[in-house]
Amino acid sequence: MLQQAGFGSAPPVRRGRGVSGNVGNRFERFDTEPFDDGWATILEEQLAPAAIATTLTRDRSRSALSWNDSPDLGFDRSVNPYRGCEHGCVYCYARPSHSYLGYSPGLDFETRLTFKPEIAQILERELRRPGYTAKPVTLGSNTDPYQPVDRTLALTRQVLEVLERFGHPLSIVTKSAGVIRDIDILGRMAARGLVRVWLSITTLDPVLARRMEPRAATPERRLAAVTQLSAAGIPAGVLAAPMIPGLNDAELERILAAASTAGAAHARYVLLRLPLELRQMFETWLQQHYPARAKHVLNLIRETREGQLNDSRFGERFRGTGPYADLLSQRFRQAALRNGLTEGGPLVTTHFAQPDVLSPGDAAPDRFRRGSTSRPDNGAQLALF
Repeated sequence: MLQQAGFGSAPPVRRGRGVSGNVGNRFERFDTEPFDDGWATILEEQLAPAAIATTLTRDRSRSALSWNDSPDLGFDRSVNPYRGCEHGCVYCYARPSHSYLGYSPGLDFETRLTFKPEIAQILERELRRPGYTAKPVTLGSNTDPYQPVDRTLALTRQVLEVLERFGHPLSIVTKSAGVIRDIDILGRMAARGLVRVWLSITTLDPVLARRMEPRAATPERRLAAVTQLSAAGIPAGVLAAPMIPGLNDAELERILAAASTAGAAHARYVLLRLPLELRQMFETWLQQHYPARAKHVLNLIRETREGQLNDSRFGERFRGTGPYADLLSQRFRQAALRNGLTEGGPLVTTHFAQPDVLSPGDAAPDRFRRGSTSRPDNGAQLALF
């Protein structure tokens, strides 16, 4: 448990990271607990935590498209060049998915990433399959496609190049102003009705943002990205997500107003979700940063989740239930209407066509070939910083 080792309610904050340590992996057969042998080594380690480098492991997945049949998602396929995310958002619902790799949803999620160097080539092969029918694909449904590592690897741009060649519709979800790097491709796709970009903005308070999302772009930079996208003719929307009762939900109207001023045409919101190991991490984070409000925030979350901290039922998980959740929904509708923001219409699917010419280079770059493996826990690793 993170709340051990002699720290009372919570361990000290680890600078530059979203959480302070690793929680147990729910698939592990054995559990470990810190033990102080009298030399106070646990205390010393926790009081002065060393910086943790981000490492990359090659993921040799045989597919680029991930499929789902969830009735409340609004899309049935997605592409994720990376697993794990450097942004370190403490509330990220994707954290528990890292357990499937044998990693912890805690610090491992934001420091031990896997990447798919051949994702563009694999995606092209999948789009060329006989009978493939184009429907909007979502980029960033699990982890951010424009997280810091993509500045170097540029896998997201390679994916966009394939989708543009095929005339394939696309939605992007990101917390990064790095999406502006690809404004040339996105502008051409937008002219054909093929793309919509969503910037996730949880708060306008830079202090709260740095605590919740330590390596994501500041709210100001995200709004600036919305302005640049809109000016380039690219439909841009803002996701006020997640709304956390008693912490950032009072900002909902201000976020939508700022989004409209920045040039956004669309808006949506999502209520905080705390699946599996995320509950423990979020409770610890509240004790670290907002100990006087922690109990109140958790109680409000339970009010929206029928007494629990999470409700995974389709139709309920994104909006919650009860008076508090209903009020949040009403506030969103009124604020969106007042600011001229819609949820966005369908993207064009009729431009899809399989090009006659294959993309050059059907293999990964040379720097990715050596030492690769299909097992992310023993593959070649690259230290980023």
